[in-house]
Amino acid sequence: MRKGRILIVEDDPDIANLLKTYFTSLDYEVQTAARGQEALERTRQQLPHLILLDIVLPDIDGYEVCRRLRTHLRTRHIPILFLTQRDERSDRIAGLELGADDYITKPFDIEELRLRVQNALRRAERESLTSPVTGLPSGRLIEDQLRELLRRSDWGMLYIGINGMEAFKEAYGFVAADEVLRWTAMLIGEVVDELGTPEDFIGHVGGDDFVVITRADRAEAIAQALRQRFAEGVGTHYAFPDRERGYLVLTDSEGNERRVPLMSLAIGIVRAGDSVFHDIRELTEIAAEARRREMLLPG
Repeated sequence: MRKGRILIVEDDPDIANLLKTYFTSLDYEVQTAARGQEALERTRQQLPHLILLDIVLPDIDGYEVCRRLRTHLRTRHIPILFLTQRDERSDRIAGLELGADDYITKPFDIEELRLRVQNALRRAERESLTSPVTGLPSGRLIEDQLRELLRRSDWGMLYIGINGMEAFKEAYGFVAADEVLRWTAMLIGEVVDELGTPEDFIGHVGGDDFVVITRADRAEAIAQALRQRFAEGVGTHYAFPDRERGYLVLTDSEGNERRVPLMSLAIGIVRAGDSVFHDIRELTEIAAEARRREMLLPG
C-alpha cells in the first residue's frame, strides 16, 4: 500500500526527477508540476497528502500557490513544505506566515528531507486532519466545518455512503475497496467543481462515508449527478462476469449463496431550515436518518 501522495512543484527538471525517483522508491505516489497554475490544477483534480513547493516558478510564485491553497476550504489542510534556494530570514518568515509547515533550503540533504516529509505526514494523520486513503479532510476538520454551519444560513449538506461496500470488500479485498474510495473521492470532487461553488467543502468521515457542504440550492443537483455518475462508472471496479450479471454472488461458510447488487450511493440531504440544530451531533443524526430512508427506497 502506498505511504501517501506527494505533489512536487519544481521547474528544474533534474531536481523534479530526482525527487520523484527517490520518493517513488520509498513507495510514495508522486506527481510533479513545473508551474504554479499546473500545481493548483493537479491539486484540484486529486488532493495530495503533501506538497513540496518551490518558490521561484515560471508563472505565479510558490508564495501565491501557498496562499491560494490556504484560503480554499478544500485544500487548506494539506501540509506544504517549501523547498527553495531562497535562504534569507525574510523569505522563511514570509513562507511560514502563509501557513507553510516547513521551509527547506537548497542544496538539501535527501535523508533529512525524507524525515521532514515523513514527520509532516504523521503529524497530519495524528491530528486527524486527513484521511490516509483519500487525502480528504477528516476528523477535526469536518467537525469544525459542521460547527460553522450552525452559524450560517442557506447551506445544504450531503451525507454520502456506498451501498454494498462490505460485500465488495469481502469479494475483492481491502486494496480494491480502497481504490473504490479514492475513485469516489475524485468523482465527488469533479461533480462539486461542476455544480457547486468554490467555497464548497468535501470531507471523508471514515470508512465509506463522505460529506459535502454546499449551498442549499445546489445540494439536490449535486446528489443526482453523483448517483448517476457513480452508477455509470462503478462497474469498472468489478470483474467482467460480476459486471455483466449486475450483482455479486457470495457464498457463506455453510455453502449458502446470496446475491448482492453492484455498489451504489446513498445520499442523505439536510438543508438550513429543515430543523433547529443545537449542536453538530443533532445535525449528523438527522443527516444519517435521511440517508437511511434513501437506502430503504425501492430500486
